[in-house]
Amino acid sequence: MSDATSRSKSDEDITVVHLMRHGEVHNPDGVLYGRRAGYHLSELGRQMADRVAESLADRDITYVVSSPLERAQETATPIAKTHGLDLATDERLIEAANVFEGKTFGVGDGALRKPGNWKHLTNPFQPSWGEPYVEQVVRMMGALDAAKDAARGHEAVCVSHQLPIWIVRSFVEKRRLWHDPRRRQCTLASLTSFTYRGDKIVSVGYSEPARDLVPAHLLAGAKPVKGKSKAFGA
Repeated sequence: MSDATSRSKSDEDITVVHLMRHGEVHNPDGVLYGRRAGYHLSELGRQMADRVAESLADRDITYVVSSPLERAQETATPIAKTHGLDLATDERLIEAANVFEGKTFGVGDGALRKPGNWKHLTNPFQPSWGEPYVEQVVRMMGALDAAKDAARGHEAVCVSHQLPIWIVRSFVEKRRLWHDPRRRQCTLASLTSFTYRGDKIVSVGYSEPARDLVPAHLLAGAKPVKGKSKAFGA
């Protein structure tokens, strides 16, 4: 096959990369856990992971990769097992860094009234309290491209976290990166699916295979409930 023919065939390859958010985490103290180790899926979270694995059982998935954090690894495992694949790890899929990691920072807890926190809340456009949105875009696009190359002509699943998934989707769909966190369309165990023709993203889809298992206050657009901050399920 000539180089020209090879390039032409590559340009016509259709590859789908599913960015999946992990399932619910066991976190009775309501800590914003961020990149901390030791946070595992709850029993409900495991049900979510199994549900998504079942929904993807007939798909042409040839590559499964995950953030290194336990909750993501545990979410990805049933999918890899269903397809007889080894689970890969990509550090670029990790949760966004956040200075409030390890603290409770939810509705009604008074965090915004604490002077010590104000210095971190000066620039919502960057944002000033954590990893810059642009840096998240760079690493997440790198992870997407790597998964696309690994599964070229087939499908891949990348398990990551709410904020990085929403930020890279916003970038691809040409929306501003700063946003209202309550409006993220990225429910627990949801799939944000990027379809590539060759190396170009041609469409983005979204689905919630485990929607009936997701607590109502954690669905996109839900009104925050005191003591049940959405931030905890990042």
